[in-house]
Amino acid sequence: MALIENEKDARRLARAIASDIALYNEDKIAEGLSKDTLFEVIAEEVEEGRTHYKSRVAPALYGKNFFDRALVDVLVRSKGHVSSPIW
Repeated sequence: MALIENEKDARRLARAIASDIALYNEDKIAEGLSKDTLFEVIAEEVEEGRTHYKSRVAPALYGKNFFDRALVDVLVRSKGHVSSPIW
């Protein structure tokens, strides 16, 4: 499979992976947000997603941190209703 070479597709992949993490780990994410341990609680899932993302995009795009931004957008911002010391 060819590497993704354009930013739009790289962002789309990053958001899809982050969405899958969110979908299959809702309870862990809510717990992590409420205890301010989100990235410790889902470290394994994030690393698996990051590895998959890195294997699919060109190195120049990987360095633009689209995956990390997608994690924040999908896992953190979308859970604003969860009581958390973060906010």
